[in-house]
Amino acid sequence: MKTQTCARVIASVLVSLAASSGHADWPQWRGARLDGVSDETNLPTTWSQTENVAWRLPMPGPAGSTPVVTGDRIFVTSVSGSDLLLICASTEGQELWRRTIATGNKDARGDEGNSASPSACTDGRHVWTVMANGMFGCYTLDGEEVYLFNLQDRYGPFNIAFGMTSTPVLDNGRLYFQFIHGEGNPDTREAMVVCLDADSAKEIWKQPRITGAAHENEHSYASPMLYRDEQREFLITHGGDYVMAHSLKDGDELWRCCLNPQGASYHPTLRFVASPLATPGMIVVPSAKGKEVLSLRPNIKGDVSADSAALHWRRDAGTPDVPSPLYHDGLVYLCRENGNLVCVDAKTGTELYEERTTRDRHRASPLYADGKVYLTARNGVITVVKAGPKFEILSQNDLGEAISASPAVSNGRLYFRTFEALYAIGK
Repeated sequence: MKTQTCARVIASVLVSLAASSGHADWPQWRGARLDGVSDETNLPTTWSQTENVAWRLPMPGPAGSTPVVTGDRIFVTSVSGSDLLLICASTEGQELWRRTIATGNKDARGDEGNSASPSACTDGRHVWTVMANGMFGCYTLDGEEVYLFNLQDRYGPFNIAFGMTSTPVLDNGRLYFQFIHGEGNPDTREAMVVCLDADSAKEIWKQPRITGAAHENEHSYASPMLYRDEQREFLITHGGDYVMAHSLKDGDELWRCCLNPQGASYHPTLRFVASPLATPGMIVVPSAKGKEVLSLRPNIKGDVSADSAALHWRRDAGTPDVPSPLYHDGLVYLCRENGNLVCVDAKTGTELYEERTTRDRHRASPLYADGKVYLTARNGVITVVKAGPKFEILSQNDLGEAISASPAVSNGRLYFRTFEALYAIGK
């Protein structure tokens, strides 16, 4: 046990050191800090299918998962026919191994997603992956299976329209899941928050998550987030009409805030897809369907749904529907699903601009790196915008292949997972 604890501490320190250096791993969906921000510099601004491409590795099928990077290895999920795969590639662009996690892929809403949508995560020793059908596995970096089982066998059937696409959070040897897929019979549709020991998959705690949500709002496609500053830390879950915070120790609810109140104006399809942004001092909470965005204070308690003192600010309309918010240097960036970029002052919520980028579906979350904001459109066009209070497009780069995955950054390269291939952009 002491050896395992020591290994976890070392892995956590290594991740922290990487995150604070100029050249960091990208160990999970939104990076080492879970905020979509990279400290790397000298990244490319322009590229095409051939220009500034270090390599292109064909994928066996489409997926919307973000590639994750540790050292010289990249992990990405994919479909191949009906198979659901975890693929390991080298940072030189060679496939090293692939493992079949499950069979029985289901496409969601045509080309919007599939059962390989959740992203993998890694601590530099192991890699974890979960598929939308509940199959969950842990592997060594060399592809040796540590464990593999179906979360539905342990926590009941997932009753969710388009698959359980939520990506778990890895932190200090623990994995945090939100299973928000209904609030009916607890034997079949109980919404819950779960914490597992990452190395063994043993349950550390499980807490029910009851909100009274109805209709499509019982379902959430968002991913949990972690909030951490010098004074507090907690898990954030998003769905069922509410954003909530939970103790990392035992999952107890710390606070909740409603974004879709019950009553005559209740919106029956306000299901959440975009995840909150947690950065020291504030939590930026999106909703759906063009509705509100909130900036919450982290020191709140209880039900703060009607407490204006719990807010830094509120925007009554204009939420991104799928891309999650981005924060850097006093500014919050909101990428609308139509490609409009909204920039607001992080302290006041005052809008500084809303400008058009690429008029196409935007499903990927924005990335900040090297003084730039990268916005990825579904048609394969990546718009690079100068970070700051004034809108300026620096370039628009067309990979010519559909993309719904969020990009990653590591060791001087941008990584884009299109429906056809994995690209390394840069030297």
